[in-house]
Amino acid sequence: MGEALGGGDWVFEPVENWPKMPKEIDIGDLGDVAGLAVDAQDRIYMFNRGKHPVIVLDRQGNVLRTWGHGLFTNPHAASIGSDQTIYLTDNGDHTVRKFSLDGRLQLQIGTPGTPTEFMCGKPFCRCTHTALSPEGDLYVSDGYGNACVHKFSPNGRHLLSWGRSGTDPGEFNLPHNICCDAEGLVYVADRENHRIQVFDGEGRYIRQVNNLHRPCGLALSGDRSPCFLIGELGPYQPVNRATPNLGPRFSIMDNDGALLARIGGPKAGREAGQFIAPHSIVMDSRGDLYVGEVAATDWAALFPDEPMPSPLRRVQKFRRLRPS
Repeated sequence: MGEALGGGDWVFEPVENWPKMPKEIDIGDLGDVAGLAVDAQDRIYMFNRGKHPVIVLDRQGNVLRTWGHGLFTNPHAASIGSDQTIYLTDNGDHTVRKFSLDGRLQLQIGTPGTPTEFMCGKPFCRCTHTALSPEGDLYVSDGYGNACVHKFSPNGRHLLSWGRSGTDPGEFNLPHNICCDAEGLVYVADRENHRIQVFDGEGRYIRQVNNLHRPCGLALSGDRSPCFLIGELGPYQPVNRATPNLGPRFSIMDNDGALLARIGGPKAGREAGQFIAPHSIVMDSRGDLYVGEVAATDWAALFPDEPMPSPLRRVQKFRRLRPS
């Protein structure tokens, strides 16, 4: 058993040797795990920037299949809705694609390789994540070349957009991740504003959660008034790169923003339970956590004077320990 991490009702231990890559897929073939999703059978989908864009695994980390070869430019996010289809957001070719779980394309929103104008507020200019509402509507955060959220009908018809660049309520500075709860509220990780903003389904601002550092990955636990599962990036600037207690880390907060547990060292690290760049978060039905990292992408920002090791860990699993 590994070291217990976290606190309260949220205690975990790192799972060693996860995933278990087969001989035909070298660990070096696994790229940065930008997106993670889990289906109703607790199969894990790693949307990564390597040779096999979608790698499907069981809970033990055994590879079941791969798909998506040659389709994506820069994988960024994955989500599975109650309809048990997977939505893959590619911020390199400005698209959201909906697939069956075995990789059959069902819907595409956006034109590959054709972004809208920078900060124009129209979909998409380097979109970042997709969430599914209880009614089946889609919400897409559009963050690297825009500062807004777009709402689409289940068949991909654009319904509305909201947000602009700024720091006021309803404004964004890199909306990086998005989730919906069972009541239809929309939660947006407003990364460079260091907060999570909450909206109703029509984009009306409700409130925000603060005391975060560059919230990057975001998932919810619970149907109503859910807890936040947050991957926070560390500081990258020379002036604060060595500053402790800013991340990278994984935090769990209640719906009011009170900290319940935190995993991660005072600075970036490569040991179990430490992080380099936690980009994607998902929890399975048993409460186990999976954290995907864009470790190669962010290595130079965190360790400018160190050569990047090979192989480099891109994903971690944490087994939840139940109170005795």
